[in-house]
Amino acid sequence: MTAPLGILGGSGLYAMPGVQVAERRTVTTPFGEPSGPVVLGVLDGVPVAFLARHGEGHRFTPSEVNYRANVWALKAVGVEILLSVSAVGSLQPHLHPGTLCLPTQFIDRTHGRKATFFGEGLVAHVGFAEPTSAWLRAKLEAAAGRLHLDLPTVGTYVNMEGPQFSTRAESRLHQAWGADLIGMTQATEAKLAREAELVWACIALVTDFDAWKDDEAVETHDVLAVMAANVDKAQRLLTAVASDLAGGAPAGEPARNALKFALMTAPDHVPAATRAKLAPLVARYGY
Repeated sequence: MTAPLGILGGSGLYAMPGVQVAERRTVTTPFGEPSGPVVLGVLDGVPVAFLARHGEGHRFTPSEVNYRANVWALKAVGVEILLSVSAVGSLQPHLHPGTLCLPTQFIDRTHGRKATFFGEGLVAHVGFAEPTSAWLRAKLEAAAGRLHLDLPTVGTYVNMEGPQFSTRAESRLHQAWGADLIGMTQATEAKLAREAELVWACIALVTDFDAWKDDEAVETHDVLAVMAANVDKAQRLLTAVASDLAGGAPAGEPARNALKFALMTAPDHVPAATRAKLAPLVARYGY
């Protein structure tokens, strides 16, 4: 079974109850083990692939997640459109805990993460000015409208390293930058999804006000209290949008050909081992 629609579940979203499970597939990747098996099944009549980012039982910190293996595994089972669900903190007073929203931009403040498939003799520089798909966001907005679910499009998500939450000074710095959300995972996934030529968007689940308020601080027990309601909304949204995505993304969607002009190394200079390793990404371009 292959699945053109993929879902990466974040904190709190460890399974998709609406999926009629056909198979739990262990996928081998050239980048190590994914966070767990890929769950293949059907959601509202649409073949889907689901993977829990932090592993079943939430075993991996944001820094420990093998993002490359996760994205590779989903592409390996046929995913072309990837929806990433992520818990976030709010940096703006109008984005209250319990809100679902769609970020459009990222500031990456992580360090030391492996956020590219390339190297080892093959260089690629993908365009990343618009890291999320406007077409996919529009599909999500339309589905949210049918559910009477508020789903604002917002500007910028700051990707911190974690796993600690922000200091108050950091939170206010990010706020001064004009950022709207803060989290620990999405910029990394967005970069890899683009290199894998996946049409990608993030559904951000606001759980807290980060640390910028004088009278509030982020505590895990408070986050968990909000998360259950957020996850229910996210599951309903994913079910509602699935049939809208069954036909795939338009041929002109930029992410589908992200590597066309990104590969810098001449094919005859690429080591054979690297060529073989990255064949699922680059063979279509003559490598």
